[in-house]
Amino acid sequence: MKLTPQSEFRLVPDAELQDRIEAGRHWPTTDLFGLPLVRASRREIAKNVLARVGTAQKSTINFVNAHCINMQQNDAEYRHALRSSDLLLPDGFGMEIAAKMHGEDLGENLNGTDLFPEICREAEDQGTGIFFFGGYPGVADGAADWAATHFAELRIAGTHSGYYSAGEEAALIERINRSRAGIVLVGLGVPLQEKWIQRNRHRLNAPVVIGVGGLFDYYSGRIPRAPKLVRTCKSEWIWRLAMEPRRMAKRYLWGNATFLANASVQAMHHLGVSDRINKVAKRSLDICGASLAILALLPVFIATALSIRLEDKGPVFFRQTRVGVDGTPFSMIKFRSMFTDAEARRAALLAQSDRSGTCFKMREDPRITKTGRFIRRFSIDELPQLLNVLGGSMSLVGPRPALPSEVCEYHGAQWERLGGKPGITCTWQVRGRAEIPFKRQAIMDRAYLKRTNLWVDLKLLLCTPGAVLGGRGAY
Repeated sequence: MKLTPQSEFRLVPDAELQDRIEAGRHWPTTDLFGLPLVRASRREIAKNVLARVGTAQKSTINFVNAHCINMQQNDAEYRHALRSSDLLLPDGFGMEIAAKMHGEDLGENLNGTDLFPEICREAEDQGTGIFFFGGYPGVADGAADWAATHFAELRIAGTHSGYYSAGEEAALIERINRSRAGIVLVGLGVPLQEKWIQRNRHRLNAPVVIGVGGLFDYYSGRIPRAPKLVRTCKSEWIWRLAMEPRRMAKRYLWGNATFLANASVQAMHHLGVSDRINKVAKRSLDICGASLAILALLPVFIATALSIRLEDKGPVFFRQTRVGVDGTPFSMIKFRSMFTDAEARRAALLAQSDRSGTCFKMREDPRITKTGRFIRRFSIDELPQLLNVLGGSMSLVGPRPALPSEVCEYHGAQWERLGGKPGITCTWQVRGRAEIPFKRQAIMDRAYLKRTNLWVDLKLLLCTPGAVLGGRGAY
C-alpha cells in the first residue's frame, strides 16, 4: 500500500475546523404555519452566524413573528422568501403562544433586537465587518454608532439608508460588496426586506445576510425600546403601540386577533381537533339532512314504488353490494330501475360500454325499464340511499360507492377514493356525472377527501338539485 507523503496533506487549523463543524450544524426546529423555526439560544445562533461567515457559507437568515405570519398568508412572494431562508428564527410572544397551542416547545425568543449585541460581540472577536442597510436617513448610521461605541473593535463595513432610486440599486450592491462585509443587516421592514434579499442574494458577496426589521430604529434611539420590566412581562407590543398608535394600531389590535384565530385553527388541525369536529358536524348534517329529505320526498317515494311495481310486478328496491370506507363492503339500496335479470345480462354488454376504463356505463342500456329510465334521468333511483345515510354506511356527500369488481381494477392513487365514507352526491356528480371519465372522477374524489369540511359539503348539496334538473350525464 503506497503511503501519501505528509506534505500532500493540508492541515486544517483547529479554529477553521470548528467553524466548519458549527456552520454545518443541523438545528432542531418547531414547525409552525408550515415554517421550520429554529430552537436554540441567542448565544448559540450568534456563534453559528459567525461560523457561517468563517467558512464563507452563503446564508440568509430571517425572523418570524405574528405580523410575519399574517403577511405571508396572502403574499406568495414573501412566503416563498421565508421558506427559502437558511435559518428562520422565532420572534416574539405570539410565536410562543402558537407553539404552546400546538403542544410544542419553541425554545428561547430569538428576536433580532436581543440577538444583535450577541452577533456584534462575536463579530468583534472574529474581526468580521457588518454593513447596516435600511431605515430612515441617518438611522442606520445611528445603529452603527451604537455598535461601535459598545464594541470598540467591531469593524463597521458601511451604512446606507433604505431610501434610494431603482436605478441606484446596482451601485448600492456594488458598494456593499466593496465593503467586504461578512454580515449584511437589511432593515427595510416586512415584507420588503425579505423580498429584497431574495431578489438580490445572488449578487451579494457577503456570506450572511439577515433581515432585521426595525432593529436600527431601536439602536439609533429613533424609537425607545420598552423598559426591561415590560419586556419581562412579554408586553413589548403594548409599548410599541403606545409609542406609535396610528402606525401600529392595525398591526397589533386587528393583527394580533387575526394571528390568534389563525393559530387556533392551525393548532386544531395539528392536534386533530378539527378533524373530530368535522366528523361530528358531517354526521349531524347526514342525520338531519337525510331525515328531512325522507319526510319531504315521501310522496315521491310512494309514487315511484307504485310505478315500479305496476310495470313488471318485480321488487321495488334493489340491493347491491358496494365497497365503502376503507374497503368495507355494505348493502346499498336503490329503487330498481332495471329488469330483474339485469345482472345476468351484464357480462354480455360489457363490450358496449360507453365509458372506457373501470366503470361500466351504457347510454342505451336495454336492461333499463321505462320507469327506470325516468327515475334515472332525475336521480330518483338514488333516493333510498338516504336510508343508508341514516344507517351510517353512506354520507350525503362523498365519493360514489363502487362495485367490488370495479375496485379490483383500481391502481395507483385511485385506492384513495376508499379513504372516506361514500356519498349520494359528490364533486363530479354535480359537474357532469357519467360524462366525466373514471380517471378524472377519481382525481376529483381524492381532491374532495383532502379538503372536506362542512362548508364544502353544503355547497355540493346546494349544487345537486340544479345538476339533477339539468340532466347532464344522467343515464
